[in-house]
Amino acid sequence: MTRTAPGANEGPISGCATGWCPWRLIGVVLGLSVLFLGGCADTHTDPPIDETERFPGGATTNTLLLGSNAFIRPVSNLEEDNEAAFYTGNSFFNQAWVEAPASTTVRDGLGPFFNARACSSCHPRDGRAEPPTEPGQDFLGLLLRLSIPGEDETGGPKAHPVYGDQFHQNSILDVPAEGTPILEYETISGTFDDGEPYELTKPVYRIEDLNYGPLGQEIMLSPRIGPQVIGMGLLDAIPEQRLRELADPNDDDGDGISGRINMVWDIAEQTYRPGRFGWKGEATTVRQQVAAAFAGDIGISTPLIPKDICGADQPECSDALSGGEPEIDARLFEFVVLYTSLVAVPVRRKWQDPDVLAGKALFNQIGCGDCHVGKHQTGAHEYAEVSNQTIWPYTDLLLHDMGEGLSDNRPVYDANGREWKTPPLWGLGLIEKVNRHTRFLHDGRARNLTEAILWHGGEADPSQRAFKALSSVQRQQLITFVESL
Repeated sequence: MTRTAPGANEGPISGCATGWCPWRLIGVVLGLSVLFLGGCADTHTDPPIDETERFPGGATTNTLLLGSNAFIRPVSNLEEDNEAAFYTGNSFFNQAWVEAPASTTVRDGLGPFFNARACSSCHPRDGRAEPPTEPGQDFLGLLLRLSIPGEDETGGPKAHPVYGDQFHQNSILDVPAEGTPILEYETISGTFDDGEPYELTKPVYRIEDLNYGPLGQEIMLSPRIGPQVIGMGLLDAIPEQRLRELADPNDDDGDGISGRINMVWDIAEQTYRPGRFGWKGEATTVRQQVAAAFAGDIGISTPLIPKDICGADQPECSDALSGGEPEIDARLFEFVVLYTSLVAVPVRRKWQDPDVLAGKALFNQIGCGDCHVGKHQTGAHEYAEVSNQTIWPYTDLLLHDMGEGLSDNRPVYDANGREWKTPPLWGLGLIEKVNRHTRFLHDGRARNLTEAILWHGGEADPSQRAFKALSSVQRQQLITFVESL
């Protein structure tokens, strides 16, 4: 879809580092995979081992710390001039903001409404948040987007006139919170083709104790979990032309995959650009994503988004605004942007293990790699560290129809209610060590990677059905591959 600015006229390495080469193993695996799948024609060509896969972030890859510290390292090629800024940004990412006025003037301005007090609340240890799993647990790291039918002045979601575009269950003193979100789960049972049973949990949301009037019958609500914060600068540096090469909005090649670019409003450039960040690709750059999180999640105004989050008919909120404009100054804001851009991706583990290689072959054979595209080359970027790197994020950064099961029925620019941006897979196998849970997908409903695959529908339905048709051993090999990324 071609967009114009509001008010403008519309117009259209080779080698085996470990000393052995499993080429023959891959051939055997491919042959056995076709056999186990009942002789289905293999339309996917599995690439040979590429030595660059071991370092998914190229020269930026973290090779020093794994385990619970896997996501906290700066890029390995961090330039000396950026070192102090990185660690200052780290401080403002991790430490809590406080209510204004306060003696800590550089950290005041929290709220008046907020979901979290710090960026790290939604991205603990630069990792992934977990949804509530028991009744009464806080929505820490899980937020609810809101909108009503129609579009705003840029073509994006139309905010609720009172509650805005994000629901806030927390507030500062003397300002009533907006209400209490409630999450419950329904159980869905199924079986793999070999007869092994499984259960999925479907989230059901409601909001109680509304303090500013009813939401109305037309409200559209979408849950979003905080993902891991690694490699974001590298994704920012993938050239736009690469995204356009991967896009196939009309499925011209007839493979059933119609990835689309979400053209969204770039606040800094005042034009439409491809969205790369957020679960539906609603932010064009790391800078815009950070500014939106400050505004929506913590209630902190920035040079990029100077407005506060009070809606109509929320006088207590408006009366409480006292943190200055903007509440984080330009220099400190840029430190947080730099930090968020330069958190390193961890090195691959057991990347040449036979089960990992077998799982990789199956991953490509059943079509997972059609959307989770492995390899990209970054271009020039404002941060030299992420420029011109060979990377393996396993995403195409495009929108795909994921079926009715994952639909939130809430459009975001070009993304309809069934479409989601392909998330990168790097680092997923370390979430359990970093964050002590294995909750996945945009709302954390999947309790493990197997459940995440089983929720795939729409364009991914053939791959999901092929996964269900695999043997138990093959399913585990595919999961082992994803856990190695």
